[in-house]
Amino acid sequence: MSILEKTELIKNKELKAEDNVENFMEIINKKNKSINALLEVNEERAVKKAEEISRKIKNNEKVGSLAGLVFAVKANINVEDFTISAASKTLENYIGSYDATVIKKIKEEDGIIIGMTNLDEFAAGSSTESSYYGLTNNPSAPGRISGGSSGGSAAAIASHMCDIAIGSDTGGSIRNPASHCGVIGFKPTYGGVSRQGLLDLSMSLDQIGPIANDVSGIAIALNNLISHDPHECTSLKWDTPNFLDAINTDDLNGKKIATIKQFHEITDDKINKVIDDSIDKIEDIGGEIVELDFNYIDLALPTYYLINYVEFFSSTRKYDGRKYGYKIEDACGDEVLRRIKLGSYISQQEFSGKYYKKALQSRSLIRTEINKLLKDVDLIVGPTVPKLPHKIGDKLDPMEMYAYDVLTVIANLGGIPAGSIKAGESNGIPVGLQIQGKPEEDYKILELMHLLEVR
Repeated sequence: MSILEKTELIKNKELKAEDNVENFMEIINKKNKSINALLEVNEERAVKKAEEISRKIKNNEKVGSLAGLVFAVKANINVEDFTISAASKTLENYIGSYDATVIKKIKEEDGIIIGMTNLDEFAAGSSTESSYYGLTNNPSAPGRISGGSSGGSAAAIASHMCDIAIGSDTGGSIRNPASHCGVIGFKPTYGGVSRQGLLDLSMSLDQIGPIANDVSGIAIALNNLISHDPHECTSLKWDTPNFLDAINTDDLNGKKIATIKQFHEITDDKINKVIDDSIDKIEDIGGEIVELDFNYIDLALPTYYLINYVEFFSSTRKYDGRKYGYKIEDACGDEVLRRIKLGSYISQQEFSGKYYKKALQSRSLIRTEINKLLKDVDLIVGPTVPKLPHKIGDKLDPMEMYAYDVLTVIANLGGIPAGSIKAGESNGIPVGLQIQGKPEEDYKILELMHLLEVR
């Protein structure tokens, strides 16, 4: 059953919202202990909200477009009365006192929040191994990492603990775990979804987005999450389409779909084989495939991480132990501390021109180049990540871990929309196809996702 079909059943009184919650609670109680996707669950509050929705439907009152759908939310996004820990000891006692804009929208449309998902500490990672609350196992490839930093959100979807999960994506943190767990993850155009209420990792790169098991779930989420927020400085004014219309697309009608030579060159052969099969499918459904060059692939990771270090250091200065939580340097793990120290160093006046300002110049170069490539094509496709998820317990040095992000950071640096959909498997391990588009052309990505989903 697709998410769209489920919403129709709920609104037509064929499925009770309470039953939807209870079905997920059964799965959570059975699976979450071993997977560790959800850090906190509030069944009582979820059932109460479901009962309220059912009363409205029974009385033929108007209900929202998300009526009865169950959401899990990454624990770095504020939800009132839940623990917003960012998977760190620093904030282990911080209870959300307000709802982020995206949460307000979900609640206004009668969506049900069931709990908070695990992540890399402060979203600083690519594997969800750095969580203070323990790593998240991959339900689709047991014994391997779930990816990160939104690993809990992707694992919650892959193990069917909720209808839609909300994550954040700074350099691939939605798309990376979506690829590893074999689900669909979407990073909207930068500024499309309000960041108000998100704990910053890197404010000029962060974007909130949805994860789901089918394209209709992504479309329903985007219909509600994308809107202008006058209280958020990066928020776009955008006359958005009805994203659900994308699932009525029949073919690509000769749309130009680009592959990038350099993306293929730096990706493992096992992954390339699966991706090549997907590209053949795209051609079969009417896409015109063209190969392009992206000449700044070597700049992508250093540019991203230099900006990330400085902006993360700045954002963590509020965690000084005075207002809430512990002083971050006294409580955080190794990766968070590494980024704080590097950010502090680069931020010093004598080094800012040497590193940070050059990184900003490099970002402008990358943004110009990726938009130039997109000018004459509709979409760019390729692997989401260049290597398969490693086994839990394998020790990677920081540069090996950062290498997971080389293909995903480009969309964040360019501010463009990008999504990951399962392309197939390699030895039973999911492989994701990344689809990138022009700013505010998120809809075209969903069209291609839908066509791949139904074939």
